[in-house]
Amino acid sequence: MKGWPGWLLLAAVVLLAFNLRSAVVSVGALLADIRGGLHLTPTVAGVLTTLPLVCFAAFGAVAAGWARRFGARNVLTVALTVVVVGQAVRAVVPWSTVFLLATTLALAGMAVGNVVLPAFVKEYFPRRVGLATAAYTTSMAAGAAIAAALTVPLAATLGGWRSGLGVWAVIAGVALVGWLLVFGGARGHRDSRRRNGRKRGFADLRHSPLAWSLALYFGLQSLQAYAAFGWLAQIFRDSGVSAASAGLLLAVLPLMGIPLSLAFPTIAARLPDQRILVWACGVAFLVGYAGLLLAPRAGAVAWVVLLGLGGGAFPLTLTMIGLRSRSYDVTGPLSAFTQSIGYLIAAIGPLALGALFEVTGGWTIPIGFLLVLVLPQMAAGLLAARPRFVDDELPHGPGPAHAGAAGAGR
Repeated sequence: MKGWPGWLLLAAVVLLAFNLRSAVVSVGALLADIRGGLHLTPTVAGVLTTLPLVCFAAFGAVAAGWARRFGARNVLTVALTVVVVGQAVRAVVPWSTVFLLATTLALAGMAVGNVVLPAFVKEYFPRRVGLATAAYTTSMAAGAAIAAALTVPLAATLGGWRSGLGVWAVIAGVALVGWLLVFGGARGHRDSRRRNGRKRGFADLRHSPLAWSLALYFGLQSLQAYAAFGWLAQIFRDSGVSAASAGLLLAVLPLMGIPLSLAFPTIAARLPDQRILVWACGVAFLVGYAGLLLAPRAGAVAWVVLLGLGGGAFPLTLTMIGLRSRSYDVTGPLSAFTQSIGYLIAAIGPLALGALFEVTGGWTIPIGFLLVLVLPQMAAGLLAARPRFVDDELPHGPGPAHAGAAGAGR
């Protein structure tokens, strides 16, 4: 884009990405207060906790089509606006139904941002995919960690759970103002609505084994993450760890995501293939789960650090979405395919762990279940990490190659 330096464009992207997890984490932190304030039944509260994965899958599936029709920049502008509105409305409404609808609205905006950002990075920073991906995934991780740490204290300080939720609407509003200043009146940059050549859609990706391997890898690593966020603290508590210590141990996971999100995309972009990183994440998961089985209390810190290292698969997958596609025409549908199918797979995790615990009365079988799933995760990751392109596996040959066009990230 003319008139703005690349670092300022990247700063706007970072601000947007910071707000792509706050609606999820803030509700989890205040769930007990929200249930009491809105008189939610346990069933409705359960719907509220599973809503993020459902929204990420459903709205993620259509996001690439919207970006192709209206332009990635415009879709991201609307997505961030929707995040602001959804979070603001749910912080003030007294009705549970409207609260759920507003939460769905905010999550829909986040789902669209999840999917469109990799294609946006490919379009605006074609020669700095690793650097730009590192910047925005680190911002996502930092946003999640900060929301997890500060939502409850902010609610206590500002007068209740509504204020604790409302803070994140204000922060998203600040990001929206910055985004509009940089991108709102932009002209002259490449626009995904004006392209020559065959348009690639979500359905085209079903023909690509590479796209399926990326979706499976993303889905299984997300399953591990959401299962851990849902149950890891309880696993530690049942092994004799205090409630306060279990909460601190759980907080290590999002904190570990910050340095990993900063390092992994940059490293991955410099490697000829990313299989060594897939191995690193997989082995960390295997050793961490083995430790949870054998000595959950004695080695608790070591096991949670290893599981956090395994979570480096998240920024790694987002980076590979950009690296495995030549054109941002393909990156968008690939991102939608990977994330929508992946989040559907991930939704199994928390439910399966709870069901296995209920049936067996202990954590040995549930943890063993997660350990076994690391093996197909690694297999899918190793296939996805080989140096090739989804474009070449699509019907009628590769799409138009725009990846080498000039971009703001040069």
